[in-house]
Amino acid sequence: MSASQIAASRTGEVPTLLVKVFGKDRPGITAGLFDTLAAFQVDVVDIEQVVTRGRLVLCALVTQPAEGLEGDLRSTVHSWAESMKMQAEIISGHGDNRPRGVGRSLVTVLGHPLTAESTAAIAARIAQAGGNIDRIFRLAKYPVTAVEFAVSGVATESLRSALAASASALGVDIAVVSAGLHRRAQRLVVMDVDSTLIQDEVIELFAAHAGCEAEVAAVTEAAMRGELDFEQSLHARVALLKGLDASVVDKVREEVRLTPGARTLIRTLKRLGYQVGVVSGGFTQVTDALQDRLGLDFAHANTLEIADGKLTGRVTGEVVDRAGKARLLRRFAAEAGVPLSQTVAIGDGANDLDMLNAAGLGVAFNAKPVVREAAHTAVNFPFLDTVLYLLGVSREEVEAAQTHDED
Repeated sequence: MSASQIAASRTGEVPTLLVKVFGKDRPGITAGLFDTLAAFQVDVVDIEQVVTRGRLVLCALVTQPAEGLEGDLRSTVHSWAESMKMQAEIISGHGDNRPRGVGRSLVTVLGHPLTAESTAAIAARIAQAGGNIDRIFRLAKYPVTAVEFAVSGVATESLRSALAASASALGVDIAVVSAGLHRRAQRLVVMDVDSTLIQDEVIELFAAHAGCEAEVAAVTEAAMRGELDFEQSLHARVALLKGLDASVVDKVREEVRLTPGARTLIRTLKRLGYQVGVVSGGFTQVTDALQDRLGLDFAHANTLEIADGKLTGRVTGEVVDRAGKARLLRRFAAEAGVPLSQTVAIGDGANDLDMLNAAGLGVAFNAKPVVREAAHTAVNFPFLDTVLYLLGVSREEVEAAQTHDED
């Protein structure tokens, strides 16, 4: 088809045929259909194919054949479909698909389970916001069901606002990001450590050895809720560790438990070419070990001061607090050569908020209410690798990355 014909097809001037075949999927269906159409020297305007539970729907939008041959094309396609035990439908029309509206977004929905009721409500809210659903694609079926809606016709920020209030009520997590190359260009992921990368609060592990676990936990909770200044609370908690033998550091490292899915998240990101870092209000005595263990590109945290084989009850250097985490995100991005708009930050506490808001995409992971409300999106499932679906990475890509590592 010439350039002028292509332009004409987009404006609806050229007659076209929508050829749809559906039935049990098997190898060779796509090749067979286009072999059949090739005999009539038609040009392909658009193709779309989906397979659900072994049932295939294949749509081909093609130009009309030479005059007098449309009847032959129809009968030939139907005969071929019958021979393949498929059904065929052919609809005459003009031009290409209608142009999509301005403002294109990707809406990722995570559910466990994803119910018909919640799906209907999400679709209705998209329509109420002025959006049109152009395509739906399943990213994963476990550990959660993750589906992606391609939406046009409404600005991303407006759509995000319209859907944000619905997520909690519907029992799902919803992320709304701009469509296009920008999403795949997000190449730096920086996450918090305590209660994000790992299941534990490291200072509480130290406190258990010092016999002051309850006192430290109470201060930690107040700080994470944003009720206390982080730096003051850090100094108060660390002071309770004064005199603890430095040999406890090795014991705490052994006690640290990775969050389910953490290793999968990092391995997959690294396989896809991302750089990954951590920032923590915890301690380098643990984060340095995690960096080596997981192959992280960046890591920064506070450092417990040790003298004469004992913890002094103090930290050394500049404290990594709420503002410090955002500064470190910017520093890591500069060192990685990645614009801030192409970064992803993950955290759970109030001291992560500046970092989450500074990143191109801020993800609240099993977070406190104040954090969920302020972040771009939230994940409320206990699997860290579900964040991959918010980046458009399918379960098949995750499994392929894991298989590659095993090989």
